[in-house]
Amino acid sequence: MNQKQLYQPFELYVSDMECWNERPLVYHFFEIVQILEGSGVRTTNSNDFSYKKGSIFLFTPLDCRGFDIRTTTRFCSIRFSEVFLGQFKHAQDRERISRWLRQLEHIFSHHNRFQEVLIKRPGDCHLISSLINNMVEEYTHKQPYHEENLQHLVTLILNIIARNVSDSTAITATESEPLINRILLHIAQHISAPEKLRVGFLAAHFNLSANYVSEYFRKFTGESLRNYITNYKIRLIQQRLTFSGFTISQIADELGFADESHLSRQFKKYHGMSPFEYRKHTKTGLNCKIFK
Repeated sequence: MNQKQLYQPFELYVSDMECWNERPLVYHFFEIVQILEGSGVRTTNSNDFSYKKGSIFLFTPLDCRGFDIRTTTRFCSIRFSEVFLGQFKHAQDRERISRWLRQLEHIFSHHNRFQEVLIKRPGDCHLISSLINNMVEEYTHKQPYHEENLQHLVTLILNIIARNVSDSTAITATESEPLINRILLHIAQHISAPEKLRVGFLAAHFNLSANYVSEYFRKFTGESLRNYITNYKIRLIQQRLTFSGFTISQIADELGFADESHLSRQFKKYHGMSPFEYRKHTKTGLNCKIFK
């Protein structure tokens, strides 16, 4: 799968597309996309959702995303990394933003796999559009304090999106939700608690036969339960190593590994390098582009 990096903490542009010539890409950053004109289908993690003028999407790091253009599409793309939001001057703000982004990951990982992100609250679409227009002005003219203003505008937009998504999550994470959706949401919410991800626990929690859990999971996801959980954790480790200042030990504690060496063995098995080497490699790439 092709991948795309963001080589600066923040990027904003307005562009036109007549067709999407690239295959779906894995992007290593957050992205807010507002459709200004046109229609088509967006692809996120192998799921397709129609879009039209006014549609707003949020993609999280490591989502695989693409577009199938039906009519010429004009869009505004706002791309940023945790580094950008981590540039708040006060440590308390940085810690709050980091914790808040981790919560958003859980919410949007569910929606980007199965559901469209819908802005349902009256007036919120208009408010987001207004904030995006303000961001374009700040980014274009780069007046004093424009970076601080952009940070606050991004967090305002994410807050508005999050309250709409969390409302629908509270509704759809019920017995009416497809069982596989509820299992995947459970995994995202309890990724740091290995005891709640075991077959026996899942069988009891979702009223399935222990012998059927793995078969059911593979049937609907195309991969084994164990591989899915491992790959999900590896993705989160990649994000922490690239965009946070957490130590390897802190990441291991957060994601439920026995210790730092356990995390390192698992990570090296999948990437062929240690977490320290991976962090050094990615940070070097970012710094060369940002600060040269």
